[in-house]
Amino acid sequence: MTGSMRRGALLTMFLLGTSALATMPAARAADQPPPSPRVGHTSISPWLDRLARDIGRAKAIRDVKRLEYSYAQYSQFGLWNEMAGLFADNAVFINGAETVQGRAAIGRYFLSKFGGGHAGLAPGQLHTQLIDEPVINLAPDGLTAKGRWHGLSMLGRFGGDAEWQGDIRENEYIFENGAWKIARLHVYPQFGGPYETGWRTLEPDLKVVPYHYTPAEAGVPIPPAANDVLGERTETPDELALRLKQANGAIAALNDEDKIRNLQNAYGYYIDRKMWDDVTDLFTSDGVLEVGGVGVYNGTKGIRRALDRDGPAGLKYGQLNNHVQFDVTVTIAPGGNEARARGIDLGMLGNADQGTAFWSVAVFQNRYVKQNGIWHVREMRLFPVMKADYYKGWGKSAVVDPALPAQFAPDRPLPVGDHAAGGIPAFIEANPATGQPVDYPAGIAVIAKANLLGSSHADGAAPPPPADPKAALADAERRLAVSKAYDAVMNVSSAFAQWIDDFQWEKLGDLFADKGAREEPFSGFFIGPDHITRAEVTQWGWPQPTPRHNIPIHLRLQPVINVASDGRSANLTTRLFSIGASYDKAGSFSGAMYPNDQAVLEDGVWKLWSVAIDEFYYRSDTYENGWARIKPADPAAAAMHGPNVLLTAYPPDIPISGLGVREDGFDGGTGTPIEWPAIKPLWFSYKNPVSGRMPDHYWSDCVTCKVAPQTSFTANGFLDP
Repeated sequence: MTGSMRRGALLTMFLLGTSALATMPAARAADQPPPSPRVGHTSISPWLDRLARDIGRAKAIRDVKRLEYSYAQYSQFGLWNEMAGLFADNAVFINGAETVQGRAAIGRYFLSKFGGGHAGLAPGQLHTQLIDEPVINLAPDGLTAKGRWHGLSMLGRFGGDAEWQGDIRENEYIFENGAWKIARLHVYPQFGGPYETGWRTLEPDLKVVPYHYTPAEAGVPIPPAANDVLGERTETPDELALRLKQANGAIAALNDEDKIRNLQNAYGYYIDRKMWDDVTDLFTSDGVLEVGGVGVYNGTKGIRRALDRDGPAGLKYGQLNNHVQFDVTVTIAPGGNEARARGIDLGMLGNADQGTAFWSVAVFQNRYVKQNGIWHVREMRLFPVMKADYYKGWGKSAVVDPALPAQFAPDRPLPVGDHAAGGIPAFIEANPATGQPVDYPAGIAVIAKANLLGSSHADGAAPPPPADPKAALADAERRLAVSKAYDAVMNVSSAFAQWIDDFQWEKLGDLFADKGAREEPFSGFFIGPDHITRAEVTQWGWPQPTPRHNIPIHLRLQPVINVASDGRSANLTTRLFSIGASYDKAGSFSGAMYPNDQAVLEDGVWKLWSVAIDEFYYRSDTYENGWARIKPADPAAAAMHGPNVLLTAYPPDIPISGLGVREDGFDGGTGTPIEWPAIKPLWFSYKNPVSGRMPDHYWSDCVTCKVAPQTSFTANGFLDP
């Protein structure tokens, strides 16, 4: 192979998402870009080289996340060999005090430790690992990466034991033999315990797990490349046009993945609030919904009827209908007009007015189509894994829902084969590390292998790039920047929660822009890193108390991230799934929302611009009582949580009490506080991503923008997404 042929092959690999170009010799210093592109025969070759490299590096972040999400999905069905296949040849697996080295040995460990020597799960066994809240950093050479995750495991077997496990994972990844793989998976157990008594921290003095990143590094998932691309070479106009077309296709796939994630995560919030019109809006007119064990509902009318099985639209007093989306993998089909997503749905259900509560776990496997340039759900398939009474747990409870009234009957029965009890919903995509189809344990039924509907009538062709080569390259780089921003915003969002967990207040402040604003619950907004850090220290103290008996886990999950077209600012919505663990007593949990967060690119680093928390949407007073046997708050109390210490010790720059309707019903805000089991208003920073339907509570700007216009994007030179 000649040098020019080799370079062309490697650049093609980059357009397909690898990072092999890091092995190529450098033509110039990495921090010295080539001169501006000229319109001509060979002039844009270096820029196409650079663009291809940058696409590969952006896709590497996604590939690393896919490894971890796939690990969780394979674990859920006891696919121990597939889990081991995600590891590099000489990988290391560390679980607390246990260390295993080498992919083959790791596979044997999984088989013995998790499977009791058998492939697959035993009847009634639950092995659900929920692994999310990533902070991922690519190395400058593009061939290795590091990632930090939170893990929450629901383990046990119906008719036997049930338990919780919670951990932090600091992992390493490597590009090996043409694919990204796990090089080191290090599980640091944090809390756990039998279901009946609840979780507790595992040590009387829980140590802080070392971080692989700093605040600045969290905001730069992809650092400058260690090596630059090659210099100019001769290519024909047709060759250049083909390479630009390949680059545009690869960038479009990244942009479309962002949109699918937003669509799926928005669906979760609409389901939570029983916003049935908004859920139905997400489907194509001929879309279908398959509910495992029930049947298939056809078209928007059928889908709406399926939703009404859970009652009329809107939450009523005491109702909890949370469906938290975890471990979502997205695949864009060739051509860019169809896509698939697979993930895990954790249900927290029940009615505090009746004292009922349930856990549920399900797998969703969805198919999407692009119509008029907008992604829609075409097939949604939900496969229940477990449903248990909260007060018994999955070791002693296996809830079977009653037969449906006739008016809610499905339009058609389940497809042949989808009736199989204990069947594994088919993994349509290959193992991301081995590239091979997923291998299932002998004797296990595999369901949902075929589509419910035939070929779609997609019409999502992307507009052609500008005719001028310089303009076409600039447009491609802008669109790539949008997807790079998506991952960077997710990084700083996760880092924000992780620094809170460990009382790292100075680092937390450093995640914010110079004019960034952070809401302290029940008091108000503090502006600027120094004010934010001082507010945290004033309220919570520093350093962290020792011995460390307690740990607060703040899981910021299910992001809807809308990035501005210039790739320099973004709006962000996340849910908060908060877990409290103590060495002395059973843990607790609560739920909140961050509906109006914003982030900006400041001096080359992504920073948080505005963070506003609305809480609590549900909570437990004790583990034993859960969310459904909690005493109603006393409306006569002058302040549900007492005067916040910050109001006198270090007053906020913008008090909550001055924010008007946006804080109506929230503690410290206006009006009478609304406390669970009463239903708080849920604000949205985005309209329905398919129909554009306006939510009842819509606030697209930062929370403080109307009372302090200087805090808005517009006043500071950023675009609203």
